[in-house]
Amino acid sequence: MPHRFPYQALILDFGGVLTDGIREAHDAWCLAEGLSARTWEHTLEQHPEGRRLYRALEIGEITQHEWNRHTARLLSLAEDHDLMGRAWRAVRPATALLSLARSARAAGLKLALLSNSFGLDPFDPYRHCGVWDLFDVHVISEQEGVAKPDPRIYQRTLDRLGLPGQHCLFVDDNPLNLPPARELGITALQATTQHETVTRLTTALTLPPHPKPPNPST
Repeated sequence: MPHRFPYQALILDFGGVLTDGIREAHDAWCLAEGLSARTWEHTLEQHPEGRRLYRALEIGEITQHEWNRHTARLLSLAEDHDLMGRAWRAVRPATALLSLARSARAAGLKLALLSNSFGLDPFDPYRHCGVWDLFDVHVISEQEGVAKPDPRIYQRTLDRLGLPGQHCLFVDDNPLNLPPARELGITALQATTQHETVTRLTTALTLPPHPKPPNPST
């Protein structure tokens, strides 16, 4: 008798869910550029113009090329070529979470990538981390003109999966992105550490246990 899953689809965020070591990579890049360790994070999340530019990039109002140029100026960097790629290249894929997602797909669940974009050209973070081809459905804010936590992007994900929210499990590291999913009946889980998230997902999806990911420092 085939296994009966409690859900028919797994919806995954990208940054902080399918990736590992984001802060460490950005801090190390900042130091290599002669900036203080948290300059990247501060500029994108706290600087008013930096936040405006990043939000515009998320919904496709500006291209990654334009964002690179304007943000390099905010960072007082002389070189803006492939700024996003330079800061992101040391970010690692979350191997244990990706293994779980592959197991879920092999077992018959649909997979959807629901991500607030930070540009696709010249640097494509999804292909860089090797996750793009894993998914049946891709809902990327840059291509949609709308970003999480706007409810419309969650509904579009359900529409493309062809499923009601009650049949879907969603994982995101940002707690602000969870309530709109729950309003549509989607079970929403906040990602924490990779090991803890994999453990919780394994239980929620009733999959066989996955091994703990190796310590990247060893």
